[in-house]
Amino acid sequence: MVDETVERDRAKEGGQPRVRLRHFSRSLPMLLLRAREAMMRHFRNSLRVHDITEQQWRILRALVTVPEIEVTELARATFLLGPSLSRILKDLETRQLIERHQDENDLRRSRIAISQAGLALIEKVAPQSEEIYGEITRAFGVERMRELQRLLEDLETVANGLDARGIPDEKSDDGEET
Repeated sequence: MVDETVERDRAKEGGQPRVRLRHFSRSLPMLLLRAREAMMRHFRNSLRVHDITEQQWRILRALVTVPEIEVTELARATFLLGPSLSRILKDLETRQLIERHQDENDLRRSRIAISQAGLALIEKVAPQSEEIYGEITRAFGVERMRELQRLLEDLETVANGLDARGIPDEKSDDGEET
């Protein structure tokens, strides 16, 4: 492996140019996925104890930051596809963790807010969540964590500014956009 790339012949014969491809383990999307999985391993048990999924927690966390939000905006904020979000919102509404009402300006749209029960759940889970964040931050280092967060925000800004070259968004295994 030279310069962390892998070369492969596209064809057995014919002198086709070699494809230079960075090693799978050094692929930025894979590094980010592995880091996400390493982080979520610490949070999953806490969420499971409170009978909520990662996606439900993501929605509740987003809702606690706003008085209310339109469903499409919530999908964008949580990186969940519409059909998945609809199913999860129905479950959260059944459990009375959220409240839904029609948008006053557009009756075809719904607005979502966290309920008192949802806030109570956030208050139960938050101390455990913050404790886990604290452990990870102490192990990684406060300054390194700040720098990592800043770098990831910068990377997101740069990547969002790049031309996607007309390639349509793909969907991942869990229904989320990649």
